[in-house]
Amino acid sequence: MARIDLQHIRHAYMSNPAGEADYALKEVHHTFEDGGAYALLGPSGCGKTTLLNIISGLLHPSEGRLLFDGNDVTELSTQERNIAQVFQFPVIYDTMTVRENLAFPLRNRGVPEDEVGRKVSEILAMIDLEARADRKARGLTADQKQKISLGRGLVRSDVNAILFDEPLTVIDPHMKWVLRSQLKLLHKQFGYTMVYVTHDQTEALTFAERVVVMYEGEIVQIGTPDELFDRPDHTFVGYFIGSPGMNVVPVTVEGDRARFGQQDIRLPAAPAGGGGALELGIRPEFVSVGTEGMPARIVKVEDIGRQKIVRAELEGHAVAAIVGEDAELPAEPRLSFRTDAISLYADSRRRPYAGEAGGGLS
Repeated sequence: MARIDLQHIRHAYMSNPAGEADYALKEVHHTFEDGGAYALLGPSGCGKTTLLNIISGLLHPSEGRLLFDGNDVTELSTQERNIAQVFQFPVIYDTMTVRENLAFPLRNRGVPEDEVGRKVSEILAMIDLEARADRKARGLTADQKQKISLGRGLVRSDVNAILFDEPLTVIDPHMKWVLRSQLKLLHKQFGYTMVYVTHDQTEALTFAERVVVMYEGEIVQIGTPDELFDRPDHTFVGYFIGSPGMNVVPVTVEGDRARFGQQDIRLPAAPAGGGGALELGIRPEFVSVGTEGMPARIVKVEDIGRQKIVRAELEGHAVAAIVGEDAELPAEPRLSFRTDAISLYADSRRRPYAGEAGGGLS
């Protein structure tokens, strides 16, 4: 496996980009540590597949350098980088059997046949295709073919990194959970450097040790699932992570007080760098509905099993709260915010509080 250094990488799909808006991938300067499990998470068009293809060598960056274990590989091909990549749609040989498809990458590198047989048997068990091992791939379903493609990416133990580009799209929900669990187990056992592209937050948060959230061609935050949830560094992270996403409302701040319409909200401390017009972010999990706090109007209540999502209007803005399934909702509801769960944002970026040491919520 390898440490991957992305040094000031930028990419535009046009020959003469005139400005920042012309870059599909804005400047990325980051390191994927050797043996780490990372997810690139974001909506369609945010640059995550572009970044993955630059790492693999399928795409040459417009600017910057790519290093594997300190060696510049920017000009090297995918094969020379020794990368395994699993794509969104299956890439397999229809005329080969399942077993032959899995064995092909190993035989192509001269691996001894006894080792080929052992590795292929392991992967067949992992992807649950032992009963179809000697069938031609042509007659299999789309999700079975994708399992072969996934197995081909995992069968080699000598690769620098394994890259996954939304590999579970065509696989049924239960098998998605099974394969994600097996990928995590393989990572723990063998320490593969894995980079996994997805737009699905559940996939990202359950697979990765560290999640790289991308938005409009930029990396807006890198962190553990807990860090992304507890302390979003960007309003997009707050919105994209969580269901429902973070509430964001405009406020004016003076000292350790935020003014929201006619409401006065106590903050953990005064923001560093002064107050003024900012945005306040609070997750629905930290909004309480009761008889104390700010008067609100309940618009809708969604029952989601063990919890309810309360959709309310507060000072003309939509605010969501999550309450227990048996929670009583008063006739004249009021909302209150958990003080230590409040974040402030300037131009969508988190504004730290004065003297803040960092880290997630305690």
